[in-house]
Amino acid sequence: MWRVRCSTATPTRMKPASRIQSAIEIMEHVQSIWAEQRRAPVDGMMADYFRTRRYIGSKDRGAISDLVYFVLRFGGAVQWHIEACDRSVTPRRVVMVALLFQPEPMESEDIAALFDGSKYAPAPLSDAERSMLERCARRPFTSAEMPEDARLNYPQWAEGRLKDAFGPDLAPAMAALNAQAPIDLRVNTLKCASVRDLIFALDADGYIGAPTPHSPLGVRLTKRLPAFNTQAFKDGQYEMQDEGSQMVALLVAAKAGQKVIDFCAGAGGKTLAIAATMQNKGRILAWDVSETRLAQMGKRLARAGVSNVQTHVLRDEADPFLKRHVGSADWVLVDAPCSGSGTWRRNPDLKWRFSLEDLQELKEVQGRILKQAARLVKPGGRLVYVTCSLFMDENFHRVQQFLGGNPQFRVEAPDKMWNKHLVTREGLGACMLLSPHKDGTDGFFAAILMKETAAA
Repeated sequence: MWRVRCSTATPTRMKPASRIQSAIEIMEHVQSIWAEQRRAPVDGMMADYFRTRRYIGSKDRGAISDLVYFVLRFGGAVQWHIEACDRSVTPRRVVMVALLFQPEPMESEDIAALFDGSKYAPAPLSDAERSMLERCARRPFTSAEMPEDARLNYPQWAEGRLKDAFGPDLAPAMAALNAQAPIDLRVNTLKCASVRDLIFALDADGYIGAPTPHSPLGVRLTKRLPAFNTQAFKDGQYEMQDEGSQMVALLVAAKAGQKVIDFCAGAGGKTLAIAATMQNKGRILAWDVSETRLAQMGKRLARAGVSNVQTHVLRDEADPFLKRHVGSADWVLVDAPCSGSGTWRRNPDLKWRFSLEDLQELKEVQGRILKQAARLVKPGGRLVYVTCSLFMDENFHRVQQFLGGNPQFRVEAPDKMWNKHLVTREGLGACMLLSPHKDGTDGFFAAILMKETAAA
């Protein structure tokens, strides 16, 4: 449990030293939790931390979060600097070094002055820590002497996969993945007629948005502001959704009256997008093995005005419940559980809490899900396989393996409006491949797999 330092619920402005101490406490808690449960996400831990400290105002929360996320985005380089000084890596030291290199860097003597041991401030620097800071301050944050994984800030086990994915573009690709993601909104056409109308509605709340470059339904905020606070959101005119996620959801080109199964629906982001495409007509079955995530969909459906969705919690990917829907769906969406490597700019902690063993486990799950989902597609229907991963073995290799065991399916090219986002690899047909450095979206892969009719 978090150690609460103050009982007052009235927000008060924190001193810089107190912000630093809070960042250290969060990183210490992250280290402790990851030692027991490596997959625990940092955003949830930070939310718990701030929930028990109501006295921390929004500006202070933002500053603390920015420092923690800088550590997570650039943890490879920060760790290298500490180890280059022959020091062990601790939460306190990674925060100290991050202060030297953050977007508004501090001088080593100014950092030392803040570590003064006063109330709510970090304990004073030891001689060894002071020496470490001074040595780190004399070096550039990144340099040619650093190994590539440290310089570009990715886990060493992923190096081969990232080079396979990006080749000579690895450096710009990682620079984009280490940047902060924008806030993208998807127009809910059930309640808002167009992107233009949403931009006007946002303007009434003092938010400035512009059309996204690729998705015909996307609006990108020009500043990072709380997107859940507007009247337009409360009225259900939009959902927060990365432009890339909008694009792959649009590959499910379901028509009004058709039957769609969202096999890994989660909290329903793509389910909501598909419902709008279908104009609330037809039937969408939203399934997931997580009851907690699926339960989050109810409020979202109501706010968006969606009425054609039925949810169901699956026991696992081979739940006997599936039998009643075999060969019945016009579209099946498999937004597969994956490494999430395409979302590192949004979830930088994923780089460090996900392992090669986790990847091998998820690849097996992906194969089992695809096998079961394929049974649900009717002749002439389509299965859309999606991951937010950059790794070939979760994407092209996974589809290639699936086709080898399911010759009745073939890759179908998406609508020509997506042509510049399509690639052909591994002898497969055209698949959608998105990446931050080329498309300005999260990293996504998507393949449309059409089931041949008996006559074919």
